[in-house]
Amino acid sequence: MVLVEHPRPHVALITLNRPERMNSMAFDVMVPLKEVLDNVTHDNSVRVVVLTGAGKGFSSGADHKSAGSVPHVQDLTRPSYALRSMAVLDDVILALRKLHQPVIAAVNGAAIGGGLCLALAADIRVAGQSAYFRAAGINNGLTASELGLSYLLPRAIGSSRAFEIMLTGRDIDAEEAERIGLVSRQVPDDLLLETCFDMAERIAAFSRPGVELTKRTLWSGLDAASLEGHMQAEGLGQLFIRLLTGNFEEAVAARAEKRPPVFTDDK
Repeated sequence: MVLVEHPRPHVALITLNRPERMNSMAFDVMVPLKEVLDNVTHDNSVRVVVLTGAGKGFSSGADHKSAGSVPHVQDLTRPSYALRSMAVLDDVILALRKLHQPVIAAVNGAAIGGGLCLALAADIRVAGQSAYFRAAGINNGLTASELGLSYLLPRAIGSSRAFEIMLTGRDIDAEEAERIGLVSRQVPDDLLLETCFDMAERIAAFSRPGVELTKRTLWSGLDAASLEGHMQAEGLGQLFIRLLTGNFEEAVAARAEKRPPVFTDDK
Protein backbone atom coordinates (compact mmCIF):
# COMPACT_ATOMS: atom_id res chain seq x y z
CA MET A 1 0.00 0.00 0.00
CA VAL A 2 3.01 2.32 0.40
CA LEU A 3 6.00 2.26 -1.95
CA VAL A 4 9.47 3.65 -1.24
CA GLU A 5 11.89 4.40 -4.08
CA HIS A 6 15.12 6.36 -4.44
CA PRO A 7 14.89 8.18 -7.80
CA ARG A 8 17.86 10.47 -7.15
CA PRO A 9 20.81 10.31 -4.75
CA HIS A 10 19.69 11.22 -1.21
CA VAL A 11 16.02 11.52 -2.27
CA ALA A 12 13.27 9.15 -1.12
CA LEU A 13 10.00 8.98 -3.02
CA ILE A 14 7.11 7.73 -0.87
CA THR A 15 4.02 6.80 -2.88
CA LEU A 16 0.58 6.05 -1.46
CA ASN A 17 -0.32 3.06 -3.59
CA ARG A 18 -4.06 2.55 -3.53
CA PRO A 19 -5.05 4.15 -6.82
CA GLU A 20 -8.33 2.24 -7.11
CA ARG A 21 -9.55 4.20 -4.05
CA MET A 22 -7.75 7.47 -4.95
CA ASN A 23 -5.20 6.67 -2.21
CA SER A 24 -7.78 7.19 0.51
CA MET A 25 -6.62 7.22 4.10
CA ALA A 26 -7.64 3.69 4.97
CA PHE A 27 -5.82 2.30 7.96
CA ASP A 28 -4.29 -0.32 5.67
CA VAL A 29 -2.46 2.62 4.07
CA MET A 30 -1.90 4.91 7.04
CA VAL A 31 -0.39 2.31 9.36
CA PRO A 32 2.25 1.31 6.77
CA LEU A 33 2.84 4.98 5.96
CA LYS A 34 3.66 5.70 9.60
CA GLU A 35 6.07 2.75 9.63
CA VAL A 36 7.74 4.02 6.45
CA LEU A 37 8.12 7.51 7.91
CA ASP A 38 9.64 6.06 11.09
CA ASN A 39 12.20 4.21 8.98
CA VAL A 40 12.98 7.09 6.62
CA THR A 41 13.56 9.63 9.37
CA HIS A 42 16.42 7.44 10.65
CA ASP A 43 17.81 6.66 7.19
CA ASN A 44 20.77 9.00 7.04
CA SER A 45 21.26 8.39 3.33
CA VAL A 46 17.99 10.27 2.73
CA ARG A 47 18.24 14.06 2.77
CA VAL A 48 14.82 14.98 1.29
CA VAL A 49 11.49 13.14 0.98
CA VAL A 50 8.94 13.50 -1.82
CA LEU A 51 5.41 12.31 -0.99
CA THR A 52 2.86 11.57 -3.73
CA GLY A 53 -0.02 9.30 -4.68
CA ALA A 54 -0.28 6.59 -7.30
CA GLY A 55 -2.58 7.09 -10.26
CA LYS A 56 -4.62 10.27 -10.60
CA GLY A 57 -5.06 11.23 -6.96
CA PHE A 58 -2.86 12.41 -4.12
CA SER A 59 -5.26 11.28 -1.39
CA SER A 60 -9.05 11.44 -1.26
CA GLY A 61 -9.17 11.44 2.54
CA ALA A 62 -11.31 9.11 4.63
CA ASP A 63 -12.46 5.89 3.01
CA HIS A 64 -16.15 5.51 3.82
CA LYS A 65 -16.44 2.10 2.13
CA SER A 66 -13.28 0.23 3.09
CA ALA A 67 -11.55 1.86 6.04
CA GLY A 68 -9.32 -1.11 6.86
CA SER A 69 -8.46 -2.37 10.32
CA VAL A 70 -7.12 -0.36 13.23
CA PRO A 71 -4.37 -2.11 15.22
CA HIS A 72 -4.57 -2.80 18.96
CA VAL A 73 -8.30 -2.13 19.46
CA GLN A 74 -9.50 -5.51 20.64
CA ASP A 75 -12.30 -5.36 23.26
CA LEU A 76 -12.54 -1.57 23.15
CA THR A 77 -15.87 0.24 23.35
CA ARG A 78 -16.99 2.32 20.37
CA PRO A 79 -15.82 5.67 21.88
CA SER A 80 -12.40 4.23 22.72
CA TYR A 81 -12.14 2.65 19.28
CA ALA A 82 -12.84 6.05 17.72
CA LEU A 83 -10.20 7.73 19.86
CA ARG A 84 -7.56 5.13 18.94
CA SER A 85 -8.49 5.42 15.27
CA MET A 86 -8.02 9.18 15.32
CA ALA A 87 -4.70 8.79 17.12
CA VAL A 88 -3.38 6.59 14.29
CA LEU A 89 -4.13 9.34 11.76
CA ASP A 90 -2.86 12.11 14.04
CA ASP A 91 0.45 10.27 14.39
CA VAL A 92 0.96 10.28 10.61
CA ILE A 93 0.45 14.05 10.37
CA LEU A 94 2.82 14.66 13.29
CA ALA A 95 5.41 12.25 11.89
CA LEU A 96 5.54 14.21 8.61
CA ARG A 97 6.09 17.43 10.48
CA LYS A 98 8.74 15.93 12.77
CA LEU A 99 10.66 14.11 10.05
CA HIS A 100 14.34 15.06 10.12
CA GLN A 101 14.23 15.57 6.36
CA PRO A 102 12.20 18.21 4.52
CA VAL A 103 9.10 16.77 2.85
CA ILE A 104 7.87 17.91 -0.56
CA ALA A 105 4.27 16.98 -1.36
CA ALA A 106 3.89 16.29 -5.08
CA VAL A 107 0.14 16.77 -5.34
CA ASN A 108 -0.88 14.92 -8.47
CA GLY A 109 -4.67 15.05 -8.23
CA ALA A 110 -7.33 15.19 -5.55
CA ALA A 111 -6.23 16.23 -2.05
CA ILE A 112 -9.50 16.00 -0.17
CA GLY A 113 -10.22 16.15 3.55
CA GLY A 114 -7.46 14.20 5.25
CA GLY A 115 -5.55 14.26 1.97
CA LEU A 116 -5.44 18.05 2.20
CA CYS A 117 -4.12 17.63 5.74
CA LEU A 118 -1.37 15.31 4.50
CA ALA A 119 -0.31 17.92 1.96
CA LEU A 120 -0.34 20.69 4.57
CA ALA A 121 1.82 18.61 6.92
CA ALA A 122 4.54 18.59 4.25
CA ASP A 123 7.06 21.41 4.27
CA ILE A 124 6.65 22.30 0.58
CA ARG A 125 3.74 21.64 -1.77
CA VAL A 126 3.97 21.48 -5.56
CA ALA A 127 0.81 20.86 -7.58
CA GLY A 128 0.31 19.27 -10.95
CA GLN A 129 -2.19 21.16 -13.09
CA SER A 130 -4.88 18.54 -12.45
CA ALA A 131 -4.55 18.85 -8.67
CA TYR A 132 -7.38 20.20 -6.58
CA PHE A 133 -7.99 20.64 -2.87
CA ARG A 134 -11.09 20.41 -0.69
CA ALA A 135 -11.78 20.65 3.05
CA ALA A 136 -14.48 18.00 2.77
CA GLY A 137 -15.73 17.52 6.32
CA ILE A 138 -18.33 20.28 6.07
CA ASN A 139 -19.79 18.61 2.96
CA ASN A 140 -20.27 15.39 4.92
CA GLY A 141 -22.30 16.96 7.71
CA LEU A 142 -19.24 17.12 9.97
CA THR A 143 -16.82 19.80 11.05
CA ALA A 144 -14.19 20.70 8.47
CA SER A 145 -11.61 20.72 11.26
CA GLU A 146 -9.62 17.49 11.29
CA LEU A 147 -6.04 16.29 11.57
CA GLY A 148 -4.71 19.79 12.22
CA LEU A 149 -6.48 21.42 9.27
CA SER A 150 -7.83 24.39 11.24
CA TYR A 151 -4.29 24.96 12.57
CA LEU A 152 -2.28 24.41 9.40
CA LEU A 153 -4.48 26.00 6.72
CA PRO A 154 -4.73 29.53 8.23
CA ARG A 155 -0.96 29.53 8.70
CA ALA A 156 -0.48 28.57 5.05
CA ILE A 157 -2.92 30.97 3.38
CA GLY A 158 -4.22 33.39 6.02
CA SER A 159 -7.29 33.24 8.23
CA SER A 160 -9.92 34.82 5.95
CA ARG A 161 -9.23 32.48 3.03
CA ALA A 162 -9.00 29.48 5.37
CA PHE A 163 -12.35 30.31 6.97
CA GLU A 164 -14.00 30.64 3.56
CA ILE A 165 -12.53 27.42 2.17
CA MET A 166 -13.35 25.37 5.25
CA LEU A 167 -16.88 26.74 5.69
CA THR A 168 -17.92 26.43 2.04
CA GLY A 169 -16.30 23.10 1.23
CA ARG A 170 -15.56 24.27 -2.30
CA ASP A 171 -12.78 23.00 -4.52
CA ILE A 172 -9.51 24.89 -5.01
CA ASP A 173 -7.86 24.15 -8.34
CA ALA A 174 -4.10 24.22 -8.90
CA GLU A 175 -4.10 27.73 -10.36
CA GLU A 176 -5.91 29.21 -7.38
CA ALA A 177 -3.82 27.13 -4.98
CA GLU A 178 -0.68 28.72 -6.38
CA ARG A 179 -2.19 32.21 -6.32
CA ILE A 180 -3.20 32.04 -2.66
CA GLY A 181 -0.02 30.32 -1.50
CA LEU A 182 -1.48 26.91 -0.74
CA VAL A 183 1.23 25.50 -3.03
CA SER A 184 4.54 27.08 -3.94
CA ARG A 185 4.00 26.42 -7.64
CA GLN A 186 1.95 24.50 -10.19
CA VAL A 187 3.51 22.63 -13.08
CA PRO A 188 2.29 20.42 -15.92
CA ASP A 189 1.31 17.00 -14.63
CA ASP A 190 4.03 15.23 -16.60
CA LEU A 191 6.70 17.45 -15.04
CA LEU A 192 5.49 17.22 -11.44
CA LEU A 193 7.82 14.54 -10.08
CA GLU A 194 10.88 15.77 -11.99
CA THR A 195 10.25 19.29 -10.66
CA CYS A 196 10.07 17.93 -7.11
CA PHE A 197 13.18 15.79 -7.61
CA ASP A 198 15.12 18.80 -8.91
CA MET A 199 14.03 20.83 -5.90
CA ALA A 200 14.95 17.95 -3.58
CA GLU A 201 18.42 17.66 -5.12
CA ARG A 202 19.00 21.38 -4.60
CA ILE A 203 18.03 21.10 -0.93
CA ALA A 204 20.07 17.91 -0.45
CA ALA A 205 23.22 19.71 -1.61
CA PHE A 206 23.16 22.05 1.39
CA SER A 207 24.43 21.37 4.91
CA ARG A 208 22.42 18.59 6.59
CA PRO A 209 22.18 20.33 9.99
CA GLY A 210 21.56 23.64 8.24
CA VAL A 211 18.56 22.19 6.40
CA GLU A 212 17.25 20.33 9.44
CA LEU A 213 17.48 23.35 11.71
CA THR A 214 15.86 25.55 9.08
CA LYS A 215 12.91 23.16 8.95
CA ARG A 216 12.68 23.11 12.74
CA THR A 217 12.80 26.89 13.14
CA LEU A 218 10.25 27.46 10.37
CA TRP A 219 7.78 25.20 12.13
CA SER A 220 8.59 26.55 15.58
CA GLY A 221 8.10 30.05 14.21
CA LEU A 222 4.53 29.15 13.33
CA ASP A 223 4.05 28.03 16.94
CA ALA A 224 6.03 30.83 18.57
CA ALA A 225 4.38 32.78 21.37
CA SER A 226 6.74 35.71 20.88
CA LEU A 227 9.12 37.11 18.29
CA GLU A 228 11.87 37.52 20.89
CA GLY A 229 11.79 33.87 21.96
CA HIS A 230 11.81 32.68 18.37
CA MET A 231 14.72 34.95 17.46
CA GLN A 232 16.75 33.38 20.26
CA ALA A 233 16.04 29.91 18.85
CA GLU A 234 17.06 31.08 15.38
CA GLY A 235 20.26 32.59 16.73
CA LEU A 236 21.25 29.44 18.59
CA GLY A 237 20.72 27.38 15.46
CA GLN A 238 22.85 29.74 13.40
CA LEU A 239 25.63 29.69 15.99
CA PHE A 240 25.48 25.90 16.16
CA ILE A 241 26.15 25.57 12.44
CA ARG A 242 28.69 28.41 12.34
CA LEU A 243 30.84 27.16 15.21
CA LEU A 244 30.61 23.39 14.82
CA THR A 245 30.99 23.01 11.05
CA GLY A 246 33.20 24.45 8.36
CA ASN A 247 30.29 25.07 6.02
CA PHE A 248 30.35 28.86 6.18
CA GLU A 249 34.03 28.97 5.28
CA GLU A 250 33.40 26.46 2.47
CA ALA A 251 30.57 28.58 1.06
CA VAL A 252 32.72 31.72 1.08
CA ALA A 253 35.65 29.89 -0.56
CA ALA A 254 33.39 28.32 -3.18
CA ARG A 255 31.96 31.69 -4.20
CA ALA A 256 35.45 33.17 -4.47
CA GLU A 257 36.62 30.20 -6.56
CA LYS A 258 33.42 30.20 -8.67
CA ARG A 259 32.58 26.57 -7.92
CA PRO A 260 29.73 24.75 -6.18
CA PRO A 261 30.28 24.37 -2.41
CA VAL A 262 30.87 20.93 -0.92
CA PHE A 263 29.36 20.80 2.55
CA THR A 264 30.74 18.13 4.86
CA ASP A 265 29.07 19.16 8.15
CA ASP A 266 32.30 18.93 10.10
CA LYS A 267 35.44 20.99 10.68
